[in-house]
Amino acid sequence: MRCLAVLGLTMLPACGFVDYDAAPVGRFDGSVIVMWVGETQDGMGDGSFVYVPSKNPLTFTRNNPDATVQQIRPQIMYTDGGSVPQLAQVFNGFSPWGYAPAYMVHDWLFTARKCLNDGAATPAEEAVRDMTFADSAEVAAEAIKTLIAAGDVQPNDLAPRAISSAVAGSISRSLWNSTGACAAERVSDAHLAQIENALPGTLGTARKALSVRRADQPKAKIIQVIEF
Repeated sequence: MRCLAVLGLTMLPACGFVDYDAAPVGRFDGSVIVMWVGETQDGMGDGSFVYVPSKNPLTFTRNNPDATVQQIRPQIMYTDGGSVPQLAQVFNGFSPWGYAPAYMVHDWLFTARKCLNDGAATPAEEAVRDMTFADSAEVAAEAIKTLIAAGDVQPNDLAPRAISSAVAGSISRSLWNSTGACAAERVSDAHLAQIENALPGTLGTARKALSVRRADQPKAKIIQVIEF
């Protein structure tokens, strides 16, 4: 009924079902660093953003005894809240940055799934292989509820439940099952160089393998930093 009401009011794409009220509160640790590295290839949106793990990386620990994966730690990735259907983002409370830590966790699960689908997963992505699509929607609900419980974002009667329904719907499921998308998920050497120029040492030994000269690249811009 709630999903139907949301659909009627906001014309959101088909909803799935996640019991937001029953979602347990977990725990966030670490920090979120989001950097801007340029415009999107298709000219849409407000740029290409990258989540950059710090020395104290973002970690979400679930408090769900039935969880297939208890701890989720996103790796470096492009992010724009894209794992949440775009139509869901235009309404108050749906901004990708409003619930940034929750969106980073959810985006990471989708990045990992695309590369698992293509047989090109990293060890970190292999660690979430057992995560199902239904699990990913539950994680979104748990993460949002955790931020609200900790007072990190203001309560909103509509947004948490509507987001939870949207990420369980058909658009998200299509993204989850997509193939041939892994290569586009990998942060390019040019963008990695921009990040390293802005935050020296971020890439560790990986910076030696870059195929572009750092001196030829501008500095990435820090858009958001959140610490727990």
